[in-house]
Amino acid sequence: MKLAVIIGSVREGRFGPTVANWFAQQAEAHGGFEVDVIDLADAHLPLELPATPPMFEPNPPRPAGMMDLTERLGAADAFVIVTPDINRSYPSSLKTAIDWHFTEWNEKAIGFVGYSGLTGGLLAIEHLRQVFNELNAHTVRNYVSFPRYYLLFDEEGKLVDPAEPNEAAAAMLDQLHWWSAALTAARSVAVG
Repeated sequence: MKLAVIIGSVREGRFGPTVANWFAQQAEAHGGFEVDVIDLADAHLPLELPATPPMFEPNPPRPAGMMDLTERLGAADAFVIVTPDINRSYPSSLKTAIDWHFTEWNEKAIGFVGYSGLTGGLLAIEHLRQVFNELNAHTVRNYVSFPRYYLLFDEEGKLVDPAEPNEAAAAMLDQLHWWSAALTAARSVAVG
């Protein structure tokens, strides 16, 4: 199964790639997924959305700079969103990427890795659960959170004390794998 690990922040000087690289290593060690790290900073994410909502036109004309993102999202069986808290929610870049797509999220499993000051990304994660519920995706219960992330990683991007985060990542990956397998099988059954 293919797991897309999405770096949600595009802010200059962001910490997301460090967290995503750590998580991608955890996912590869898990062995249940082929891992694809997607950096939203590499995609063209226009502020304006398509004229017709994706619910009515699931494959709208997209900017050329978004085509690679769309293909990679469509190929994924599961997702892990790596997100900071920004003003008690998630980055606008992530919302734009979500809103430009519809079928790519449908009936797929999603996990979260959050990082920020005190909350560890939990406020962003809770908002994202609501959004993905509307898109008919299944968010797994377990997550990974890094409160005060700047104290938890060293200058080389390695965790100072990896035991607890590694355990949390393994538990989430187990849930994600189970749900991804179940949803992949269910998508192959014709309804009606």
